[in-house]
Amino acid sequence: MANKTTSGTLFKPELVTEMFSKVKGHSSLVKLSNSAPMPFSGTDTFIFSMDGEAAIVGEGAQKPAGDASFATVTIKPIKFVYQHRVTDEFVHMSEEKQIPYLQAFADGFSKKIARAIDIAAIHGVNPATGTASELIGTNCFAGKVTAAAHIITYNALLPDDCIDDAVGAVQDSDGNITGVAMAPTMGAALGKMENSIGNHMYPEFRFGGNPDAFGALKSDVNGTVAFGSSLLRAIVGDFEGCFKWGYAENIPLEIIQYGDPDGQGDLKRTNEILLRSEAYVGWGILDAGSFALIQASAS
Repeated sequence: MANKTTSGTLFKPELVTEMFSKVKGHSSLVKLSNSAPMPFSGTDTFIFSMDGEAAIVGEGAQKPAGDASFATVTIKPIKFVYQHRVTDEFVHMSEEKQIPYLQAFADGFSKKIARAIDIAAIHGVNPATGTASELIGTNCFAGKVTAAAHIITYNALLPDDCIDDAVGAVQDSDGNITGVAMAPTMGAALGKMENSIGNHMYPEFRFGGNPDAFGALKSDVNGTVAFGSSLLRAIVGDFEGCFKWGYAENIPLEIIQYGDPDGQGDLKRTNEILLRSEAYVGWGILDAGSFALIQASAS
């Protein structure tokens, strides 16, 4: 039997706000950067780089030209889908009784979409399959940050030195540093470090700690940084100025009552319906030189 959508609506604005508010607590990239709603058609971010320095000019002297370049980064939303089955009693409830279901769905959706943003924008893979996504291509940290000087080899005994080296690589490219996103492995390594008299140097990372700052940098520890078999341990760079993301505000909700829309069997046979929601999220890395990756060696 073909899938048939018998009713559809949009999440109410307060639920949309609630979902993306929760996303901010679960996504490293969202936590460390800024966001704004965007149209479904996407946006263009214009980058004007002045490569030279300002000149001092004497009275009556000729004013020299400065080197500059102009580029455009297009940020176009990609569709992410999350769906969940509930009993068909849902369709017979009053709107007031349906709200708790929708709030629970919104909570689950926010967690899934938060992980999806990180996994897709960091690794360039489809979160559901773990394989490279053609829709993403190289629009991810793994695909953009490839310069050898910006790939720092991870040292589990000196993780703070790795971060320091990554900061230096970005600063050598005239980039700013605003934050660091770490894998749990790196956070745990920081928590284990001791000074010469046996005191823990970064106790805030012990026992799974996830502080909001590491020194002068915003920080976040998240399993999405080392998703799957990735060797990535941390990303350091200008998340506030050179990573942009946004979402289209309308998040459609479909209530599907017939067919097998998720491959788990006929809905009518199991007295279930399926709630399906789609989020349109886009991102762009404006300057790859403003980031550095800390990666473990393959051996």
